[in-house]
Amino acid sequence: MPTPDSRRIIHLDMDAFYASVEILDNPALRGQPVVVGGDCNRGVVCAASYEARKFGVHSALPMLTAKKLCPHGVFLPVRMARYQEISRRIMEIFQRFTPQVEPLSLDEAFLDVTASQRLMGSAEEIAGQIRALVRDTTGLTVSAGVGTSKLVAKIASDLNKPDGLTIVPPGEEEVFLAPLPIGRLWGVGKTTREALALIGVQTVGDLRRIPPAILTAKFGKAGRMLHESARGIDLRPVEPRQEAKSIGHEETFAEDLRDKKRIEQELLALCLKVGKRARDKGLVGRTVTVKVKYRDFVQVTRSLTLPEPVADDKSLYQTGRLLLAKTEITLRPIRLLGISLASLTPAEAAGQLSLFGQSRARLKDCRLYKAIDTISDRYGCGSIVPAALVEKMEAEQEEKNATTMD
Repeated sequence: MPTPDSRRIIHLDMDAFYASVEILDNPALRGQPVVVGGDCNRGVVCAASYEARKFGVHSALPMLTAKKLCPHGVFLPVRMARYQEISRRIMEIFQRFTPQVEPLSLDEAFLDVTASQRLMGSAEEIAGQIRALVRDTTGLTVSAGVGTSKLVAKIASDLNKPDGLTIVPPGEEEVFLAPLPIGRLWGVGKTTREALALIGVQTVGDLRRIPPAILTAKFGKAGRMLHESARGIDLRPVEPRQEAKSIGHEETFAEDLRDKKRIEQELLALCLKVGKRARDKGLVGRTVTVKVKYRDFVQVTRSLTLPEPVADDKSLYQTGRLLLAKTEITLRPIRLLGISLASLTPAEAAGQLSLFGQSRARLKDCRLYKAIDTISDRYGCGSIVPAALVEKMEAEQEEKNATTMD
């Protein structure tokens, strides 16, 4: 069993992943400020090339703001299927070096290579091999940080982007962290920074010199964690098997919605996506949650735990409508709607003969959804839809045609 000081953990983070994939697929974009995100009027930035970042564009920034900051940028829609395809290839490369891979998202992961060093060289050499393989295989660059903990490795990977490699040798964590601003530490947001500034703390080194008793008195249990983080102490293991806690989908609308029929149509469209994803993963869930964000950005959630787990669009939609009735959708315009399925279990482990239960009606539903899923997989997700959505799709096409004509 390795001690914390002997662990070697690598954090790998793709550089401007979505934007880099777009440039990879269209080399003419190289050197241009590329921004990938949602609708240009209402969406947010998902990724920005380093050329775009020079203008102050970054992830989670409203697209409208990004356009003002970078009016000559190339603004592109999200192509999630393409990013997922590249991500799978990258994660397969990581798996060649250790089974201890903990993906954090499509474009980053922790690797514990402590046990891999005997066969594959030092952690530094492994990080170099991975970076070279990713570049040769995908044409993309990845930045890496190597340390004895997740905390140190992640901070290290972010310091020399893009295409950087930062090594923190065992025993040098405090020296490495000391000059960095305290905002680099996990859990240190604006409020905590302001509170620490009042006691003269600006850097991680400043924080390390504060007695633990003072930090605990001021921040409670979080104070102890702050003190340990300042010393580079983070005992969390790399966890390769993280079960999905929920499956959900949400949509931010180009214009605020207040018509109940239209909102229910949007809910149904979301239920189709969530149900399909759950069935693809062989999962069922009992807790359905609806999220609504009103025009004034006030957000509410409503949840219901069902007596039996489900993964079919019909059950999701029926439950979602019940939950919508507990919001103010008919009184206040909404800008965002979402639905998710939680309390997940494998369909087989739920003790069902099929995905949706043992009753004759549920078996019939099961066959129906399996047929729908098969058609969708073969011909695309819009190839077969409920009649209730046909009107919505026709209206969207008319609006698109009108925009094209303009």
